[in-house]
Amino acid sequence: MSRSTKPRMGHPHGIGSKPPKVENIGGTLYRIWSYMAEERVRFIIVLAAILISSSLSLLGPYLLGITVDLIIENPESDTLLAMLGSLLLVYLFHSLFLWLQNYWMIGIAQNAVRSMRSHLFTHVQLLPVLFFQKMQQGELMSRLTNDIENVSRTLNTAVVQFVTSLLTITGTLIIMFWLSPMLTLLTLTIIPVMYFGMKWITNRTGPYFKKQQKDLGEVNGYVEEMFSGQPIIKMFSKEEDVIDEFEEKNKALRESGYYAQVYTGFIPKLMNMLNNVSFAIIVGAGGLLALNGAVSIGIIVTFTTYSRQFTRPLNDLANQFNMILSAVAGADRVFQVIDEKEERLDEKNAQDVSKIKGNVRFEHVDFSYEDDQQTLSDITFEARAGQTVALVGPTGAGKTTIISLLSRFYDPDSGRVLVDGVDLKSVKRDSLRSRMGVVLQDATMFHTTIRENIRYGRLDATDLEVESAAKSSRAHDFIIQLPNGYDTILDSDGKGVSHGQRQLLSIARAMIADPSLLILDEATSSIDTVTEMKINAGLTNLMEGRTSFVIAHRLHTIRAADLILVLKGGKIVEKGNHRALMDKGGEYAALIQAQKSNATVKGYG
Repeated sequence: MSRSTKPRMGHPHGIGSKPPKVENIGGTLYRIWSYMAEERVRFIIVLAAILISSSLSLLGPYLLGITVDLIIENPESDTLLAMLGSLLLVYLFHSLFLWLQNYWMIGIAQNAVRSMRSHLFTHVQLLPVLFFQKMQQGELMSRLTNDIENVSRTLNTAVVQFVTSLLTITGTLIIMFWLSPMLTLLTLTIIPVMYFGMKWITNRTGPYFKKQQKDLGEVNGYVEEMFSGQPIIKMFSKEEDVIDEFEEKNKALRESGYYAQVYTGFIPKLMNMLNNVSFAIIVGAGGLLALNGAVSIGIIVTFTTYSRQFTRPLNDLANQFNMILSAVAGADRVFQVIDEKEERLDEKNAQDVSKIKGNVRFEHVDFSYEDDQQTLSDITFEARAGQTVALVGPTGAGKTTIISLLSRFYDPDSGRVLVDGVDLKSVKRDSLRSRMGVVLQDATMFHTTIRENIRYGRLDATDLEVESAAKSSRAHDFIIQLPNGYDTILDSDGKGVSHGQRQLLSIARAMIADPSLLILDEATSSIDTVTEMKINAGLTNLMEGRTSFVIAHRLHTIRAADLILVLKGGKIVEKGNHRALMDKGGEYAALIQAQKSNATVKGYG
């Protein structure tokens, strides 16, 4: 990996050092629209329905004015009955097309949001490991749920209301000028007040809506983190500290939400006041014009209706603008994740590997996550097929980074990593990883049956192969004692079985994958003695004939390793087997002695 294509380190909220910025609201709306592109035909139908319903809403008040004049002039006229019937049909069809446009638009919006959600989820699967190390799970969940739902609510209603409002305002103005230019001009005197009032409000709501979404993400991230860390919180009696910090974040969310909603709440109050002012102007001026014979009573009635039809869409536009601001704030956060660079693509000539013998060689490998801080320096070693390599050293020494390079989560800055003499850069990542098995210190289980959790190692495995893997890993005995055996459904994160049992299931999962390369992250840490014996027996079966890399925390577990690499500060300071390193009396021997002394002090020596 060249320096220019390094994974980007995240800012406190997990996105790249400088979050991607959308140039303007229009740019974000255009990106949202791109998810609706597949629904163009239905959207055109919706626009047609909006045009019809808006036309009928404009026709209704006009017919109402004519009907009022007919009642005053000739209440027994047959034309009056026809006008009343026409009014009934106009409002019935207006309601019908309102329902149809909303029904169709909800379908379009949900399809668009489904596409956006799928795009985001799919893109997240392709992001490099570093992204997940920098972003809180709760923060990412907030973008997948709250922010996208915010966009969904806006698309469901705002698009239809926005187009309807524009058509209604335009049509109403045209008809009002046609009926009485004088009354129309008097009605429009409220527009400057409305414009400056709305500008004052929206200038304040936008930043608050954006901050509200940000604060909501932080609260969700913190809650998720604290819920998953409950055992540690209780162990150190940090409940009050956690509550205090949550209260600070919750207070920040309350304040941003409070001010966003308060300023938004000014909109209907302003509109109601202007509606009443407009109504008073029309009634007062219209009454004078009617006394002089310039307009009829029906026109005054029509104008009062149109004035409300004119100010109501303006009110709707203002509300929609606030909804759009909120949706844009949420969409920006979604697009920030979507704009993150995916894991680097395989080279053009990369090949599949059908089989791996297991010979691994690191040749003068250098690597750094950031340009100014080197993580690994001149790493050179060789592991022959079937050997066990143990990685030893303090936290931050580079043990996990070596495993990440072997897994091609990253590529070296310089030097080469070879498997069976082939540079990993010329091997497809999926092909390589399909030949690798992993057993981590904290086994990850999914909310499904034990059978499917084991089968996750190879999805086409038969039930018989699943049970065979469970027997080899020493998991079969405890599985058959469960109420539903292999069909027992595990809770979230594997709750329902013990930590040691989850490790046995993890070994079975790796075993059924039949990997050529095996990575173990001290699978027996924090396990009781009896369970440790079972896990070690399962690991012995799993490691047989496979090249294994063990990240060792408890050094007594790696005495039989063929090669022990002692790392310090990103460099290999010693390497050899247990006996050779002990005879040398260097770093490894000091670590062994330190662990023995610690165990003796604690009463376990």
